[in-house]
Amino acid sequence: MAIPADLAMSMPAMNARATITAATAPENVRQAAQEFESVFMNTMLSQMFAGLETDGPFGGGQGEEMFRSLLIEEYGSNIAAAGGIGIADDIARELLSLQEVTQ
Repeated sequence: MAIPADLAMSMPAMNARATITAATAPENVRQAAQEFESVFMNTMLSQMFAGLETDGPFGGGQGEEMFRSLLIEEYGSNIAAAGGIGIADDIARELLSLQEVTQ
């Protein structure tokens, strides 16, 4: 939905620097980096689990096929939250250094 021109002209301009600072606070950058690592781990684990056979006395069937992706997603999130494989640290450091250069 578009803002009418007369209303847009009467709205006070937001302080761009404050918006950038809030969006790029170190804790927000760290959270974004951890989420990226979680997605990376999810992709990696999905490939690892793709070749596993699930037939057995307590496995297989539609239920396992349906919930496997949810289980893998939780594995990825928990691994990333526990420190992961170090990708989040490198990404956060790089994002913060890039932001210092652009400001």
